[in-house]
Amino acid sequence: MSRFVEPVTLTGAQWVSLEPLSSSHIPELAAAAADVGELWFTSAPSPETAPAWVERMRAMQATDEGVTYVIRRSTDGVVVGSSSLFHVDAANRRLEIGHTWYSASARRTGVNTETKLVMLSHAFDQLGCVAVEFRTHFFNRVSRAAIERLGAKMDGVLRSHQLLADGSRRDTVVYSILDIEWPAVRNNLAYRLGLHADG
Repeated sequence: MSRFVEPVTLTGAQWVSLEPLSSSHIPELAAAAADVGELWFTSAPSPETAPAWVERMRAMQATDEGVTYVIRRSTDGVVVGSSSLFHVDAANRRLEIGHTWYSASARRTGVNTETKLVMLSHAFDQLGCVAVEFRTHFFNRVSRAAIERLGAKMDGVLRSHQLLADGSRRDTVVYSILDIEWPAVRNNLAYRLGLHADG
């Protein structure tokens, strides 16, 4: 029996190629992680923790049939981050996009917009998903704004959803896009990509 989400390469038209994560990506991910900066609410690795992070993400996708991708910028071939399809619920044709992080050099470019377009296209058009979720820390206002710009709607807040390593509790904001909303969201992403057409 095949997996609902197979580890295939996804390619955008201009900005990115998404490659299924492998151990061979560790040096490039470590270099990208060195350019992340101080983002306390992300799950981005550091250069030192990149090997352990890769093994943890690969173990996660083995248990829930998800796929973690490295994001390679098409203009120069440099790995600039990672994102995952996970929390796969094949029976109900749902999954989550998350564990996303980018190096500073990729921010405020077309990289994130095209990454989301490619991943959402795969989820809705190839896998036939009926809903795709996004979750983020309540205090991650940058991520929340980015998710809302995609056209995702807020479903609610899971209070004290996670206990973090520093002893604090994470309130998780849950968003989703439905299959009936996807055509409008796709048009919005294509429009926003056009704004980055010249870099």
